[in-house]
Amino acid sequence: MFDIKWIRDNPAAFDAGLKKRGLPPQAAELIALDEARRAHVTKLQEAQARRNAASKEIGKAKAAKDEATAEALMAEVAMLKDTLAKGEDAERELDAKLRDALSVIPNLPLDDVPLGKDEKDNVEVRRVGEPSKLDFKPKQHFDIGEGLGLMDFATAAKISGARFVVLKGALARLERALGAFMLDLHTTEFGYTENVVPLLVKDHAAYGTGNLPKFANDLFRIRRDVTSDEPAKLIPNPSGGYFAEAAAGLRESLWLIPTAEVSLTNFVREEILDEGKLPMRLTAQTPCFRSEAGAAGKDTRGMIRQHQFTKVELVSITTPEDSLAEHERMTACAESVLRRLELPFRTILLCTGDMGFASQKTYDIEVWLPGEGTYREISSCSVCGDFQARRMNARYKPKGGKETRFVHTLNGSGLAVGRTLIAVLENYQQADGSVVVPEALRPYMGGLAVIEKGS
Repeated sequence: MFDIKWIRDNPAAFDAGLKKRGLPPQAAELIALDEARRAHVTKLQEAQARRNAASKEIGKAKAAKDEATAEALMAEVAMLKDTLAKGEDAERELDAKLRDALSVIPNLPLDDVPLGKDEKDNVEVRRVGEPSKLDFKPKQHFDIGEGLGLMDFATAAKISGARFVVLKGALARLERALGAFMLDLHTTEFGYTENVVPLLVKDHAAYGTGNLPKFANDLFRIRRDVTSDEPAKLIPNPSGGYFAEAAAGLRESLWLIPTAEVSLTNFVREEILDEGKLPMRLTAQTPCFRSEAGAAGKDTRGMIRQHQFTKVELVSITTPEDSLAEHERMTACAESVLRRLELPFRTILLCTGDMGFASQKTYDIEVWLPGEGTYREISSCSVCGDFQARRMNARYKPKGGKETRFVHTLNGSGLAVGRTLIAVLENYQQADGSVVVPEALRPYMGGLAVIEKGS
């Protein structure tokens, strides 16, 4: 979220940043909302001052036995009291109107972010490793997994519907191994602190990272009936099973996290940190939940885009002076996972039209998938400046300073575990349908070197 004072002082720069995002100018509209709010506050302050003065004058009028003046003043005070009560309601409405307008505006890109409309305008920064050259026609991950009898979309659909999967046997263990390998690497070598975090968060947590209100339709919402001791009624579902009917309304609703970024970043919500504790580097492996499933008809088969997936998340909390260097460091940490697994990849700098809502600058890391014959995103590392910190009121106190400053926040995938599993299957597949286990993962797989059918 933006500081309206900064927008008032820099309207041209604000609108220029929005233009890079492909958005129309909004500074004048926001400033007008702020001016209306400030003018209203001034009127309330004047009314309060008059009420205070009139209250004092009542005592003087009564001391002078001037009952007529005293009664007139008391009537005025009563009127002002009513005016102030209504005015405070109006002030809250004006505050909310400005806050709501600011809350749906994306972060402004940094100067070195390339201009562009979509992914076609992204810029490749580096490429590591050569795309795998197999001496047979490579299969896509779902054909490999189903051929092994260890990747089951039919059972998942029976349980939960489309865009879910059941992994079995060695593939289930491979996913677990990948997550453990990533966590060990990030904690022992790169200084991230591992956390186990809530998967359900309140509105303000999702708001703090920029997921609400703009992306509510991309999230899964959990509603819990806890207003009555009566058990929920179960209503037969014509398709089989039952629906639960709330006994007496809803008291609470929570959101399933789309990424551990939401939980980890909110660790510093409403906090004032000592500069000496920065940077904070946090990591967690969690299931992630997203109802958004990409473009219609795209990635409808396989594990590329699912409603539930596992990811190891990286989050950094740092000072403004160090955030860009931290961004490069975080991206290098994510790349290290692919280097250790010997998977070919490239790193892309996203253009202004392809960046996420809260990001100032984003690197996407794309891994080579020989089954598709293309690179696919496996990590996205973003620096957000103070955009999220303002929404969370997360600050720090500089050494020797008296004033607090907003922290800078960063987040990245280190990596998406399911997509890494896909990359391992496609790059390490063999002609007979088996899959070689990368050397780095064998200690996590009990020494297993090859995944074969039914293993």
